[in-house]
Amino acid sequence: MKTGRYWGSGQAAALSVLALILLGACSEREAILPGERENVRSVLQTAALAALPEEDIIPENTTRPISLGPPRDNGAWSQSSGTSAQRVSHAAFGRNPQLLWSANIGQGDSRRLRITADPVVADQRIFTLDAGAQVVATSVAGARLWAKDLTPQTDAPGQGTGGGLALEGDTLYVSVGYGVLYALEAATGVIKWHQNLEASGSGRPTVFGDFVYLVAGDSSAWAVRKSDGRVQWKVAAALDRNNVLGAPAPALTDQLAIFGYGSGQIKAVLRRSGVARWGSDVLGRRPGRALASINDVTGSPVVDRDRVYAGNQSGRLSALDLTSAAPIWTAREGAFGAVWPVGGSVFLMTDLNELVRLDARNGRRIWGVPLPNFVKERPRRKSEIFTHHGPIVAGGRLIVASSDGFLRSFDPRDGTLISAIDIPSGATTAPVVAGGTLYVVSRNGQLHAFR
Repeated sequence: MKTGRYWGSGQAAALSVLALILLGACSEREAILPGERENVRSVLQTAALAALPEEDIIPENTTRPISLGPPRDNGAWSQSSGTSAQRVSHAAFGRNPQLLWSANIGQGDSRRLRITADPVVADQRIFTLDAGAQVVATSVAGARLWAKDLTPQTDAPGQGTGGGLALEGDTLYVSVGYGVLYALEAATGVIKWHQNLEASGSGRPTVFGDFVYLVAGDSSAWAVRKSDGRVQWKVAAALDRNNVLGAPAPALTDQLAIFGYGSGQIKAVLRRSGVARWGSDVLGRRPGRALASINDVTGSPVVDRDRVYAGNQSGRLSALDLTSAAPIWTAREGAFGAVWPVGGSVFLMTDLNELVRLDARNGRRIWGVPLPNFVKERPRRKSEIFTHHGPIVAGGRLIVASSDGFLRSFDPRDGTLISAIDIPSGATTAPVVAGGTLYVVSRNGQLHAFR
């Protein structure tokens, strides 16, 4: 009992002292410091930017004039854009396109199978490759002309996916994920010859001179005679087993064949003999992104005058001297697909889903426009993102086809969005333009024509 009374008295005394202290504090006037008030976060951000290297600071968007040259009324889009002699830098295309027709090409995208081949066009025919191994020829009116299933007899449907298309003259060259390169008659689909690559054939072929060039899934590059399918030579790079589906198309010049590999290497060899001329690497990665651990050259090599552009999905794009591979500049922008050089600028879709314009002289950013990224508004750690294919230049503007269901056009001077047209089911290939009509394949295996 004594102990209880003792602690009760102590508590009362302590409370009395505390009350006096609080009353005293309330009677004091608050000291207001003179000077301008600054937001704490803005001060910290300014200090952080000041500590960054100059190349890591993203400049504000600017408007800069550009000369695209006159639009070309091209009748064909026969293969990838990496080879300057075959690239249509500025195709003719109308200002207010509408969907003309849609045609089924076979199997669309699924969890295990993907369409990786952009359409090719010539002689009033559009050629496509579905997510399996079916090639379809469609007329410019949307009617099916023929179809050919290239699944080998020794394999079952669905065991291979990916591939690419290239067209020259009366022959269509097709690589398929089963590890086979085919030559077909463009008019009928009849097989002229085939060549087993002993590796995944998901890479996109390029035809130049007497040969067909492509990169196979085991990090080997091939030159195959287009006349009979015999192997002329084969060169290899550092082995990299975890490759992105759909190896980049080689770029060709009169003298060189330039290949991009899953290891991040770029190799140039004499195109007739395969003798090595130079090698380089697309080095660097974007911190904090899991995709940065994948070093594949996803931005196919693109030759423009005296230089080669190549990028990866890890946050780097390199401009190299064509004859020596000496670095001209490196931009901290990854490239999911081939860049588009025109008018002293380089346009690309980056690894952050931004449409970006760079100065071709030094690689500095002129402007960047973010496009939709995560499919879900509140993504978890692992979440699907939209894919944006392109850009290409047609009708005086940049055009991007996206899996979110839109065909977007942008002003190349400042990146302003000009228009957005619905693509049923969303795009799974880059757009191509021939005869004033734009063609793109959607995720559900439909070829769409816009004019």
